[in-house]
Amino acid sequence: MKSSLRRWTMLACAIGLFGSPPLAAQDYPSKPVRIVVPYGPGGLSDRLARQVGQRLTAAWNQQVIVENRPGGGTNIGTELVARAAPDGYTLLASGIANTVMPALHAKLPYDPIRDFVWVTNLAKVPVLIVAHPSLPVRDVKALVALAKARPGALNFASSGIATSGHLAGELFKSEAGITMTHIPYKGSTGALIDTLSGHVPIYFGAMSSPLAHVRTGRLRAIALTTLKRSPAAPDIPTVHEQGLPGFETSTWYGISAPAGTPPAIAATIQTEIARAIQHADVRNRLASEGAEFVGDTSAAFTAFVKEELAKWARVVRTMGIKPE
Repeated sequence: MKSSLRRWTMLACAIGLFGSPPLAAQDYPSKPVRIVVPYGPGGLSDRLARQVGQRLTAAWNQQVIVENRPGGGTNIGTELVARAAPDGYTLLASGIANTVMPALHAKLPYDPIRDFVWVTNLAKVPVLIVAHPSLPVRDVKALVALAKARPGALNFASSGIATSGHLAGELFKSEAGITMTHIPYKGSTGALIDTLSGHVPIYFGAMSSPLAHVRTGRLRAIALTTLKRSPAAPDIPTVHEQGLPGFETSTWYGISAPAGTPPAIAATIQTEIARAIQHADVRNRLASEGAEFVGDTSAAFTAFVKEELAKWARVVRTMGIKPE
């Protein structure tokens, strides 16, 4: 009788433990949540985090604080989150740099897979290839032909080593079988100024930066780097449709959490973010910059990140990219 009672007691405890979410997940969030942006203020990563943070604050009735921690090619802010308590109260505004750094540095203070839960991909933004009007090219075919005729003589600008523009340029070179010389800048402003002046003939960068200059005719759009055209600029064709089938890359913006974050809490964050990016306030402010909103599951985002890690490891190795 006592043995039977003991078994029933253990079963009841097991049901209590595993039959419903942990109390911490049920109560989440019960205090302010911090989103660490590993860049300075003002960029698209920062603005997207703040827009989403405002919606989460309203939904949770808890303040969501955006904290900028730039430096180290995003490594400072990324390591801070990797070492944070895995309780859902410190999140990372992750991005493409987190899948490139492992290929550039033999030793990092974090591992992108082991040390993080990849909660959800917020949005993707195409890279736009533009040229100064003096360059005699209007499409991908002409650009490839000119680069082959003048191997290594064409320069292309980007906002810096291992940025989305630089990586798109290197991927383009690899897929097209051409050589061009990369000219890195400390941000998009200097790169665009020199492209507008004709000092550098080609620029690869997030669509939001050069698009206004394309519309005024000061720069010529060559192609977008996504498989599909952007609703924000439907007249600009893609690299994929101009002779390099399957060519695809973009800059992307996600939310990640420290490894060990309870799945129920990660799921709560993902669900609420997916709602937040459907809100008109978020979409109206960022859609004009070419943002394609995603809001996928943790499993889908993790699979995407693993693909990105493999792709950029290959590109870095093949093209011999070195960190600054």
